[in-house]
Amino acid sequence: MKFLDIRDNSFDDDFAAILSRSEETGRDVEQVVVDIIAQVRSRGDAAVLDYTRRFDRLEADSVQSLEVTEREFNEAFARVADEDIAALKLAVERVARFHQKQKQETWLSTDEPDIMLGQMVTPLQRVGIYVPGGKASYPSSVIMNAVPAKVAGVGEVIMVAPTPGGEINPHVLVAARLSGVDRVFRIGGAQAVAALAYGTATIPRVEKITGPGNIYVATAKKLVFGQVGIDMIAGPSEILVINDGSGNPAHIAADLLSQAEHDELASSILITTDRAFGERVADEVELQLGQLSRESIARKSWETYGAIIISGSLSEAIDFSNRIAPEHLELAVADPFAILPQIRNAGAIFLGHFTPEAAGDYLAGPNHTLPTGGTARFFSPLSLDDFVKKSSIVYFSEGGLSRLGGHIVRIAELEGLEAHAKSVSKRLK
Repeated sequence: MKFLDIRDNSFDDDFAAILSRSEETGRDVEQVVVDIIAQVRSRGDAAVLDYTRRFDRLEADSVQSLEVTEREFNEAFARVADEDIAALKLAVERVARFHQKQKQETWLSTDEPDIMLGQMVTPLQRVGIYVPGGKASYPSSVIMNAVPAKVAGVGEVIMVAPTPGGEINPHVLVAARLSGVDRVFRIGGAQAVAALAYGTATIPRVEKITGPGNIYVATAKKLVFGQVGIDMIAGPSEILVINDGSGNPAHIAADLLSQAEHDELASSILITTDRAFGERVADEVELQLGQLSRESIARKSWETYGAIIISGSLSEAIDFSNRIAPEHLELAVADPFAILPQIRNAGAIFLGHFTPEAAGDYLAGPNHTLPTGGTARFFSPLSLDDFVKKSSIVYFSEGGLSRLGGHIVRIAELEGLEAHAKSVSKRLK
């Protein structure tokens, strides 16, 4: 962990390692992914089976046998405690209610009597959602990707999830069923992305792929973009907490560690106007680290990419936050609403001392699939807009074309596009 002062001349250099954190993709990773995609495109199910044996240590005679059955769904519900099912149901309901408010309807405008203009909103037919496996199981990722798709009216949601050894977490299956997922396959990695993008004999081709994954998944999504839509290229998780010396240091420490425990590349940063408060938070982090079951992951993240930064004012802290555009931003200050209008760049903003970032991860309602690595400067959270497409509607009556046609012809001729001009002028005679 770095203890820094934003006013020091060396601050930018000292902080550079955190800003540049990333897994090294390199040509080796990209070439591996290119080869996997090519194999899946040419060999389909056979390639998916080969890579599943190789990377997930899972033997299967067919891709059909990797699809989760109704019996497996029922067994998952039997294994999961009623209290857990109730919590997941509540999360689904709240996430659905929030995303319902994002719905846009087809609209038509008849402001002009001889012209009608509008926009048609159409749900995607089929989408694929990638749910990470490995270091942890994430039923919340299922909910955050599948529920908005279903609220948007997507016809079919296909879920893929890596299952090393073959077993899939029952909570993930429960979340999939509660969220309306239509089919689930026990496959992961770049081969799963390629299968969704191009289709195989068993896995249907989708129109968009959403959900986070490791560097191979992220690289595969980048490479198939254009063949299918994608949500974003998600990097390691991150949190920035702005603090004015108010609140409980133990709470802030817990919030920082809530991101550090994700993986070793996660970044947790506190920027405070009160050095003594920052020092108490550092002590609390050390105390709480020893109480975590994922201590080794969280400790490596905190020691490598954690920071406590001292700023001269809240204004200086806000400027810093806007510059790095964090995925998660907590305004742990006495009056968060007073500074909220000054926040320009953040994936999600959590206000006050009793709104931990974890509330947004699970069931507050807004989506937890957020832009990382500074991309909140231009990207937004996953939303209903990711699961619909929009078509412009244009209707000119004969009178409408007569009224505006001359101007259309003139602009076409300005561009030297004679056929464009004639397609209008021939109708004006």
